[in-house]
Amino acid sequence: MNYRTFGKTGLQVSALGFGAMRLPTLDGVPLSPNVDQEQAIAMIRYAIDHGINYIDTAYPYHGRNSETVVGMALADGYRERTYLATKCPVVLLEQEEDFDRILQEQLTKLQTGYVDFYLLHALDREKWKKVERFHLLGKLLHAREAGKIRYLGFSFHDDLAFFQEVVDAFDAWDFCQIQLNYINTDYQAGIAGLEYAAKRGLAVIAMEPLLGGSLAAPSDGLKAVLPPDRSPVEWALDFLWNRPEISLLLSGMGSMEQLQENLTYASRSQAHMLQQTDLEMLARAKEVYDTSVLVPCTKCCYCIPCPFGLDIPSLYMAYNATSQSTMERAQFLYRTATKSNAPAKDCRQCHHCEKVCPQHIPTAALMPKIAEVFDTEG
Repeated sequence: MNYRTFGKTGLQVSALGFGAMRLPTLDGVPLSPNVDQEQAIAMIRYAIDHGINYIDTAYPYHGRNSETVVGMALADGYRERTYLATKCPVVLLEQEEDFDRILQEQLTKLQTGYVDFYLLHALDREKWKKVERFHLLGKLLHAREAGKIRYLGFSFHDDLAFFQEVVDAFDAWDFCQIQLNYINTDYQAGIAGLEYAAKRGLAVIAMEPLLGGSLAAPSDGLKAVLPPDRSPVEWALDFLWNRPEISLLLSGMGSMEQLQENLTYASRSQAHMLQQTDLEMLARAKEVYDTSVLVPCTKCCYCIPCPFGLDIPSLYMAYNATSQSTMERAQFLYRTATKSNAPAKDCRQCHHCEKVCPQHIPTAALMPKIAEVFDTEG
């Protein structure tokens, strides 16, 4: 395993972090509450045994079960061998006291007296209003003084200008977590945000390195641009490791095979590992992707369950396939998405999904368009 300096903290962290958002499940449904505990625990311990020293989870992951499973995995001495990160679910806070209550719940589920890295989760302009109203920055400082958390950070889903505001709003930030990959270079915080935070001494963690799996199983057009000497996954991860400002990247690995492959890639990682021709090739790959994707869904599944029974991420996958693959493939994906779930035409524009979507996708406006493509019977 290769290690990198975690911003101004000086800590040495593994180039690859284990994200506990996409653990293996018993029912085969991604992000399901029915985590395959035996397999997940084995994977987390295998990761630590092979050099990963950063485990990331969050309050809502896997129907609020991820922290419990991580806590089980870190028993038997594994907690002392790794850094542990989890997040304050700002969207769920209804009063100032909820911060302390939820933090204590998290510590109990994680079977630990403290969390190394604690983040305000998925900040955007709306959630920042709660940060200010509930005095969450002061809450973070008090929790650190009490020994319940060690380092303070935030994850982010909004535009660059607001990202810079958040970075500058609090002198005690130690780190931040942003969505970044070779497609999202100018999306949300982007490369400019990466550089802005790093220059201010913050460690920067990259999430969604594979864009919800889209870059692991690319469309034929995107695959044609990527040279075959590395897998699509390795190209995506190397793009991030190439940047010296990246402290680590998080990967949500759902199988032991994925974990082992990513460990191999991490063992070869280093800053400035790509040639200029490689970067130019990935820029062309971005152009191909940007001209073919219709909806920038990362399959985080925060939008489900839908009150009206739509499997929103799967509907988006089918819709994207109309421009990235064949219509036959798109129709197959749509039939699969609606086999036991409601069709796109059943969307009632309640906007529930839009309130929790990190990508700020206008689902209420898009579903009628998807229905027009697929729900031909009316």
